[in-house]
Amino acid sequence: MKVVILAGGLGTRISEYTKTKPKPMIEIRGKPLIFYIMKQYARYGFTDFIIALGYKGDVIKRYFKKNLYNWKIKLIDTGKNTMTGGRIKRLKNYLKDETFMLTYGDGISNINLKKLLSFHKKNKKMITLTAVRPPARFGALKLKGNRVSYFKEKSRMDEGWINGGFFVVEPRFLNFIQNDKTYLEREPLEKVCKKNELAGFKHYGFWECMDTKRDKDRIEQILKKNPL
Repeated sequence: MKVVILAGGLGTRISEYTKTKPKPMIEIRGKPLIFYIMKQYARYGFTDFIIALGYKGDVIKRYFKKNLYNWKIKLIDTGKNTMTGGRIKRLKNYLKDETFMLTYGDGISNINLKKLLSFHKKNKKMITLTAVRPPARFGALKLKGNRVSYFKEKSRMDEGWINGGFFVVEPRFLNFIQNDKTYLEREPLEKVCKKNELAGFKHYGFWECMDTKRDKDRIEQILKKNPL
């Protein structure tokens, strides 16, 4: 099963690092963040990666040219200014109408990806996201059992659960993405939610998203004590 990693954003909120490199390439304990993300997938046997490049994608290309891993990795340019949904749409020919996994290049977790996939297959929804409980400064979603009944990214309301990324996606979801300007987190997921086709896998373990230097420092400390 293919794993798509969105790694093309500008990372403006952590610009002290992203002036010279994309956010997934910011180093944590000597390794870029994207390495830890991929390592988690590989731990569960998912080693067929498609990395959607954009801003300073050449930095990621150089890294994987120098650092060879026993994984299958495709590095695909998806446009410097393309939004998250648009990047996925541009990968359509590589996904071959098959179920695939998807995540962001700035979040790490100890999520059990086998259980996530099993949950997705059992619920038979178009897309499954991982629901996590982060600080209230993130957006919110509501769960009724295993079904996501409300989804609003970056909301000011603290509903307890938010989108932590780590998706399992059916290929027909790409039909809900219009073009390069489409944000995954807005129209596509909201429309799918209204159609009762969005499931939420609850993850109670470790999850961190790196948006600021404070986040980076916290991840450094967590991984120092409990390496992924």
